[in-house]
Amino acid sequence: MDTLSATAPTQTIQPDFAAVKTRQQAAWSSGDYAVVGTTLQIVGESLAEAMDLRAGQTVLDVAAGNGNVSLAAARRWCDVTSTDYVGTLLERGRERAAAERLEIDFRIADVEALPFADASFDNVVSTFGCMFAPNPRRTASEMLRVCRSGGKIGMANWTPEGFIGQLFKTIGGHVKAPAGIESPALWGTKTRIDELFGAQAVAIDVTTKQFAFRYRSPEHMLEIFRTFYGPVLKAFAALDDAGRPKLAADLLALFGRFNRASDGTLVAPSDYLEVVATKR
Repeated sequence: MDTLSATAPTQTIQPDFAAVKTRQQAAWSSGDYAVVGTTLQIVGESLAEAMDLRAGQTVLDVAAGNGNVSLAAARRWCDVTSTDYVGTLLERGRERAAAERLEIDFRIADVEALPFADASFDNVVSTFGCMFAPNPRRTASEMLRVCRSGGKIGMANWTPEGFIGQLFKTIGGHVKAPAGIESPALWGTKTRIDELFGAQAVAIDVTTKQFAFRYRSPEHMLEIFRTFYGPVLKAFAALDDAGRPKLAADLLALFGRFNRASDGTLVAPSDYLEVVATKR
């Protein structure tokens, strides 16, 4: 997916949302995000607990990837619909659900144009997913639309100054971001959450949490992200022979700055914002 710095544009430019989305879909379809996404499972479990999900409630997971929070909700006996616009990622989620004998309805859907009626779900969730959709106001509007009054919207979003926010900022220094598209890392700020959901929420609870990325070494994490994580894979592909080593060096320097391990492995805590909003 296109990567951006954590600052909003200084001038009004009408983005070509359709073109950006096409490039993003191609990025997330490349590599195999599930290799990285599976490591984030604990975040889905934490969000399910923060939302106090109950058996029998309907849950829609948008931009679900390989289904971390979908699985967490299904383990709590919720009626879960897991959606993404990348079919191969949904297939990874389907495989995981089958292995655990969990009942989940997997459907291809775009978070900016959800194929569901108004107030269809008790809960709408997303972990590190819909924050990357190019039109944040449309995305929030759709999440609110399909959630019933009194229902909850739960999210986990990377913060601008955290490890992954800085990873995207680093990539943005090498690969030009599309004109007029706001940084996805803004979703990791209370200001943006209030702006997008505040008018239709009776309560918004936000908590800054950390997820620790753990790899064999900084070089191992770079190899995994470069091979399987679409945005990083595409960033390297967009650079020439001179540019790729420079990006690799900057990413390794970033990994070293956040790494708290001293045994040669990588343990890099990354801040994220956990959001639970109750719809008016």
